Amino acid sequence: MKFVGLGFCSNDYLAVLPHIPMDSKVQIEQHLIQGGGPSATSTVAAARLGVSAAYISSVGDDEAGKMIINDLEKEGVSTSSMVIREGTASPVAYCWIDAPTGKRSVAWTRGGLVEVKPEEVDYELIANAKVLHLDGHHTQAAIAAAKFARQHGVLVNFDAGTMRDGVPELLKYSDILITSEEFARQVTGENDLDKAIYQLASIGAQVTGITMGELGSMVLAEGKILRCPAFPVAKVVDTTGAGDVYHTGFAVRYLETGDLMECMRFGSAVSALKCGKLGGRTGIPTRKEVDEFLAKN
Repeated sequence: MKFVGLGFCSNDYLAVLPHIPMDSKVQIEQHLIQGGGPSATSTVAAARLGVSAAYISSVGDDEAGKMIINDLEKEGVSTSSMVIREGTASPVAYCWIDAPTGKRSVAWTRGGLVEVKPEEVDYELIANAKVLHLDGHHTQAAIAAAKFARQHGVLVNFDAGTMRDGVPELLKYSDILITSEEFARQVTGENDLDKAIYQLASIGAQVTGITMGELGSMVLAEGKILRCPAFPVAKVVDTTGAGDVYHTGFAVRYLETGDLMECMRFGSAVSALKCGKLGGRTGIPTRKEVDEFLAKN
């Protein structure tokens, strides 16, 4: 497997609404149930882009857990290293999407699930990978996996979005460290992202960057900031998973070229195409679709 993801996966219940209500009722315009979770969606994106992919996480033995695994397998993602907890509920997420803007609100639960333990990680799978992709969940297992990956020349791609216990330790083992703007401000204490990115770079990753939603992304290259705007989307249906698939696109292109501007451009294209359909995974493009999009844009 070239791309191995480790982190949070869930069963997502999505609803498109004319507006997100507060203490009122609203009729659903469109709804969908599908697998979700940051690193899980990133791993599906790798498979869609034609990269052999596998996923490591834990789920319960309930119906939601079976759906999570089935959704991954339908995409060609290997689930042989998943940990199934007997008598445990699987993670679920409820996503409300605002129809006019495509922006969303997400409420989620781990379902009482015990995270993957370091001794449960399939290290042989990681040793044979090109990329280990992490989202900061299952943190102790992620730290152990990242240390192992570093020792075996496997690129550690960390989508840093939320600060939780163990994440500061995990940052030290990241090769590609691209954070959300919220995370960048939180971990550096800098509101100015141009200053924050230099502080993030001091952690020591090969590549340091920040995603900024519709404002695009930036990375630091030889002490200078490179900026890539987001591609305009004719109709934004749902932004769920946009950041997740950006990280996949960036990492896949980094393996191919190492050209940071090209990596940002490729990741932005994958993200833009995803936003055209409901669900974090529905709109994830194939490699052919991305290449055709970039040829026209």
